[in-house]
Amino acid sequence: MLDLLIINGTCPDYKAGKMIKKNVGIRDGRIVYLEEPADGAPLPEAEEVIDAAGKVVSPGFIDIHMHEENFAREGKDYVISEMMLNMGVTTAVGGNCGVQYQTLAEFKNVLKEHGGSPVNYIMLAGYNWYRTQQGLGHYDKASQAQMDQVRKEMKKELAEGAWGISFGIEYDPGITYEEMLYAIKASEDPNHLIAAHYREDCIKNIDSITEMVKLASEIPQKFQISHLSSCSAMGFMKESLECINAAMEKNPRLNYDTYPYNAFSTEIGSAVFEDGCLEGWGKDYDSILLTDDPYKGVYCNEEIFRKARAEYPKMLAVAFVMNEEEIGEAIANPNGMVASDAIINHGGGHPRAAGTFPRVLGKYVREEKLLPLVDALRKMTLEPAKRLGLDTKGRLEEGADADITIFDPDTIIDKADWTHLEAPEGIEYVLIGGRKAIENGKKVNDRLGRFISYLE
Repeated sequence: MLDLLIINGTCPDYKAGKMIKKNVGIRDGRIVYLEEPADGAPLPEAEEVIDAAGKVVSPGFIDIHMHEENFAREGKDYVISEMMLNMGVTTAVGGNCGVQYQTLAEFKNVLKEHGGSPVNYIMLAGYNWYRTQQGLGHYDKASQAQMDQVRKEMKKELAEGAWGISFGIEYDPGITYEEMLYAIKASEDPNHLIAAHYREDCIKNIDSITEMVKLASEIPQKFQISHLSSCSAMGFMKESLECINAAMEKNPRLNYDTYPYNAFSTEIGSAVFEDGCLEGWGKDYDSILLTDDPYKGVYCNEEIFRKARAEYPKMLAVAFVMNEEEIGEAIANPNGMVASDAIINHGGGHPRAAGTFPRVLGKYVREEKLLPLVDALRKMTLEPAKRLGLDTKGRLEEGADADITIFDPDTIIDKADWTHLEAPEGIEYVLIGGRKAIENGKKVNDRLGRFISYLE
């Protein structure tokens, strides 16, 4: 007998490249039955049946680029991964952009204390965090001894189960190309993932893209260009995509991720907001929104901007500097994956943390028809699963993990805005390991996720 049978739902068939009605049976956390409905055909017995008529039954969304909880600064409660679960994510990758808030051992211990997490967690080792611990400032060049020590820390995190290494080149412009190559040699495993936040956004040229393409060609590991939209959606998306697509034909280990909003978010004190940034973007101070007290919901003028940078450097800011049509280009491109780049401070931040995946499905698929539903789902499920080597996730196949998201394609949409991170509409069920985390749109269990070690 099945534990759960989902009937009459429409599922993505990635091999056929289309949506097909199928019944999905689950036992012991795995998909064990997958058949197209047939009139009069008997159904297998199941302890519970979900009728998903009119709904999409998808593999659970995999967010290949987000930012995990900062337990050290904000306490040991889940905030961001609760938002992940609410928007249909079942597995998320933290430790991106070179940012890591605690050692992997400490992070794993918190998840163990909680008896699980809202979603499955995969982690990268954040290079910049360990670089800073060597006393290096944003623009400092590392000595050989300092590079040796950071590489030692990278090896330690990989031995703890990290899936690779991430860099935030823009945040620490002192990081040289040679320094990155040296750090990457902490591993020779071609299945490890190297991810990088570019050196600078493309306000003048695409040198940052070509640097990452070159780096990807010189290493054995997979390479992920992080959040392409915030790099190139200032007039350079077409050129950047042409460069990346051509490079991927030669080097399939290269790829990128992108999010569906025309504004980026990072700490106001970061090097991103150094003098000259606004002139480069062709924007004024009022294009920058602050997200935390005492300036929560306030758009900057020069005085507030400089005061926030000096006195509240860890405050998240949202910069409205990207072109909407170029956001759609990055999402609709045949290559690439959807990812949130979600980051939260004190429960607030960019709406991408709470709305990325429903926004793509509601705005770019249903309303604007920029890409077919099956392609959007592929970018949210199968492609990141393949990228991470998760052979039993990101697909609806017999033997695959029963990580499943059921949503209404006619109503799914993001509801979060720039001041309130409201949960989306249209997510009806989320299963992790065959067990219900969300049922009829309501959260019923937020401890079904776990840390997934690369060493498993």
